[in-house]
Amino acid sequence: MNLSEHQKKYLRGRGHDLKPLLMVGDAGLSDSLLAEFESTLAHHELIKVKVRAGDRETRDNMIDTLCNGHSASLIQRTGNVALLYRANPEKKPEKRLRIPSR
Repeated sequence: MNLSEHQKKYLRGRGHDLKPLLMVGDAGLSDSLLAEFESTLAHHELIKVKVRAGDRETRDNMIDTLCNGHSASLIQRTGNVALLYRANPEKKPEKRLRIPSR
């Protein structure tokens, strides 16, 4: 999903007070973690993920795998924490996260 800078700025503001809902540890991206990631992202649409990896390259690869494998957009990465967004069209319209138009 291609988001404008204005939309990303809005989502960064919404995600500022969020706590990380998932933590990726030494085990990496296991099947159970990916299933939990999918269900959490479908329910919340905007989530923070904390990735504990040995080096920056490994951490960035894990975040890219989460984004590319699940059609999520990386809104912001600060240190070990990534803010990810994916709209859920199956949710009721009043329950969806509303972002400003482009």
